[in-house]
Amino acid sequence: MSVVLRNAQRVVPVRRAPLRRAVCALRAALGASRFDVGLVCAGNGLMRRLNGAYRQRPEPTDVLSFPFHRVAAGELPRPSCRDEYNLGDIFLGVEYIHQQCRATGEDFDSVLAVTAAHGLCHLLGYQHRTEGEWQ
Repeated sequence: MSVVLRNAQRVVPVRRAPLRRAVCALRAALGASRFDVGLVCAGNGLMRRLNGAYRQRPEPTDVLSFPFHRVAAGELPRPSCRDEYNLGDIFLGVEYIHQQCRATGEDFDSVLAVTAAHGLCHLLGYQHRTEGEWQ
């Protein structure tokens, strides 16, 4: 299936092909290659609005995930029809991530791929609301 990537911001240049390859490789490693995933590269404004609307935190953040299915951590969905082969959407706060990388000296493309992996884990039911879940 596919990874659909949309760049909805113009502040930070995004190398789409390496990001798409990283997400495809991770989907394969997790046994989820047959599921679609949407990736949206967003600026601080959109991330602030989404974070405020869905998490009541009106501030930019690095990643927000919107799962299509509710699954237990690590389980794959069990679609009943072709239209349900969708894990959901990941919004990457690329402007926020870029600002953090400039402050820490980390490589932007590497951090972007790791952050996308974090978002994909959320689509597969992993959460970190408590210290135990974080560990």
